[in-house]
Amino acid sequence: MLDPMDVRQRRKRGSESENLALRIVNLSERRRQIIRPVLANPRKFVLLRVRDLAKELGTDAATVVRIVRGLGFENYRAFQHHLHEASVAYATSLDTMQAIPAGKNETADVIRRCTEQDLKNLSALRGSLDAEELTDVARRLYDARRVLVFGGDAATSLVTFLEYSLTLLDLPVFAGIGHGRIVHLARAAKKSDIAIAISFRRGLRMTVEGLEQARTNGAYCVGVADSLLSPLFRFAHTTFLLPVETPSFGVSYVAPMALFNALLAACANVQRRRTLTLLREVDREQRHGSRWYLDGASD
Repeated sequence: MLDPMDVRQRRKRGSESENLALRIVNLSERRRQIIRPVLANPRKFVLLRVRDLAKELGTDAATVVRIVRGLGFENYRAFQHHLHEASVAYATSLDTMQAIPAGKNETADVIRRCTEQDLKNLSALRGSLDAEELTDVARRLYDARRVLVFGGDAATSLVTFLEYSLTLLDLPVFAGIGHGRIVHLARAAKKSDIAIAISFRRGLRMTVEGLEQARTNGAYCVGVADSLLSPLFRFAHTTFLLPVETPSFGVSYVAPMALFNALLAACANVQRRRTLTLLREVDREQRHGSRWYLDGASD
């Protein structure tokens, strides 16, 4: 994969990737046939230099450059950045598993690679996170009539965590983790609401459509994604872009959890006096309540 870029640069370059399918039709049939294998399998070609790509496609470098410009990219490097985003967005569990070759001590090596990748993901988040942007979202959570959190499949765990934590802060949060629930919440969304959609790779259909409906109804929309090609970018007012890469079969939620921890810290401090009042009540229950296990205690 290419080295991680500054998120602001990625957002700027991401505009070159928008409506790519519409620009493909402007190419001649011959040029569409040449470039189609690259667009269908970006992971295979993302690291190739223009001459090497031309050789793979059975053409010359000048033709590849003309095709790239015909697709609306400023140059071949910008096209490579698009391929990188596409390889992330369209990766499958098999792709990520096969990306790491088996070795003599493969299990120990994968464990090491997992922890190293998680640290890289955290470092990327730390370097790109805009504190003012996150603080603005925290303030909007308190101003909102309702806080809607959408997500599904593996992201269900993130939705549940965020819902639980925001409930502790006495915010009117409603979680949507299934198609019907998301549809009903999004349909009832209003301008006074804020909707947070969490989805990675290509974007889960019910999550994206839920955010789209909430946006149509006037809600302020926040997206959490890992690729500029995520459809959440089209419907969110604010999008947090963070890596979820892992050498395993799934995705790593280390960076998303760190993002939500930072958001919760911002929420707690935006309304610090209110938070302390709530936590004094929680403190009594946590110190003396019946939630903790005691030897010999009966039900």
